[in-house]
Amino acid sequence: MECIMKRSERPLVEKLINFKEKHPVSFHVPGHKHGMLSDLPLDIRTALRYDFTELEGLDDLHEPDGVIEEAQQRLSSFYGSSQSFFLVNGTTVGNLAMIYATCRAGDTVIVQRNAHKSIFHAIELTGARPVFVSPVWDEATMTTGGVTAVQVGKALQAYPGAKAVILTYPSYYGLTGVEMRETINLCHTYGVPVLVDEAHGAHFVVGEPFPYSALDLGADVVVHSAHKTLPAMTMSSFLHIRSTIVSPEKIVHYLRMLQSSSPSYLLMASLDDARAYAESYNEEDKIIFMKRRVAFIKRLEMIPRLDTIETDDPLKLILRVKGYSGFDIQQKLEAEGIYGEIADPYQVLFVLPLLKVETSYPFDEICKKIETAISRLNGSSRTVEKVELPPFNEGHSRPAYTSEEIAHMEIEWIPYEKSEDRVAAASIIPYPPGIPLLIGGEVVKAEHIQSLGKLLQMKAKFQGSIRINEKQIVVVKKRTGGIV
Repeated sequence: MECIMKRSERPLVEKLINFKEKHPVSFHVPGHKHGMLSDLPLDIRTALRYDFTELEGLDDLHEPDGVIEEAQQRLSSFYGSSQSFFLVNGTTVGNLAMIYATCRAGDTVIVQRNAHKSIFHAIELTGARPVFVSPVWDEATMTTGGVTAVQVGKALQAYPGAKAVILTYPSYYGLTGVEMRETINLCHTYGVPVLVDEAHGAHFVVGEPFPYSALDLGADVVVHSAHKTLPAMTMSSFLHIRSTIVSPEKIVHYLRMLQSSSPSYLLMASLDDARAYAESYNEEDKIIFMKRRVAFIKRLEMIPRLDTIETDDPLKLILRVKGYSGFDIQQKLEAEGIYGEIADPYQVLFVLPLLKVETSYPFDEICKKIETAISRLNGSSRTVEKVELPPFNEGHSRPAYTSEEIAHMEIEWIPYEKSEDRVAAASIIPYPPGIPLLIGGEVVKAEHIQSLGKLLQMKAKFQGSIRINEKQIVVVKKRTGGIV
């Protein structure tokens, strides 16, 4: 209770509490009737007492004029946007809405190549034609980072009619780079809006020591996964607009079309609560968080063979053991009950909790379990080969075909090792992080084959069109004469 009292006002949360305390009788949806008909575990059934619908006084997400409108206005005021929205279908729906609001079929869009799959799905659904800008490889984290202003500038010069530039910031691993403001300003000189998938940066709003938000750096539309780094429920996200180029009315239009017509009040309440949590996060909280983080890292550094790698975002921490893949490390950690965010060929990524002064976390116990896990990596160490994802040059490129064109072509499954110079008919996505290794319509290169082989050998997990056991991918069938 003390923690709750310290938070900023939460209008939607407070309204739901007041409504529930009236002991309303349900002759409306949902069918679980405040949890009475549910056989879910007690802890979950308890939450169902607040799982309401658009009843009198509870407002309507799609036509807000009451408590939801107030909650969204508080969100907008805190983040400094001209308008902000609750998303109950995840950042995916925000990415869809911002791209639908700026692009039509046939339009050219410039997109950072290591974007999340939801960005590429949105481009495919709108029928826009993407121009990919290759990310820079970061040697410290062994991951792809951002793109440079020079790269984006060259793409804009080559495609001056581009309708949008779509960027990812920060990267999944917390890399921000140093050129986001310059890149945004450059795009605006061309009159092109900048749309940013800032899924992993909802907490940047609390200020130093965390990086700037792309919204404060001038982006036109920014989408946040509040559930990733703030205490919101899964699928709960924010969308913010601060633009003279992008129409808020179009964003609203597409959110009404794309979001559920029965939005979850539990998800919306968790968004209201997450905003309040961040808004009440003060300097003392940040000092205590950083002290605990530093102590945690120092304790980890005492574990034999374990290396820690820090990134631009203090919430992200990478663990690495020389001679072992991240999948090896992940397996041992999970055997001790420690679950990281993602494993890759080199390492495991942790997302640290955004702790407040009054909130504890069992770091001592965690460190002991991690030490036990690392000690059990007792097999012969092996060389972990470099796998750049995605393996592209430093310029920009276009796919050979659009998804719509591929839909009218013949396709076939072939061994991935024999796919060089063929056109991928569908995407292949190591997941997590959900960044495509290949996108449908791209020409398969030797680097793709090499990276895919290494990932299969390491037993990485995939989404998309790949037959793992047969080691096959689907490509556009060659036409007569050997021409695709």
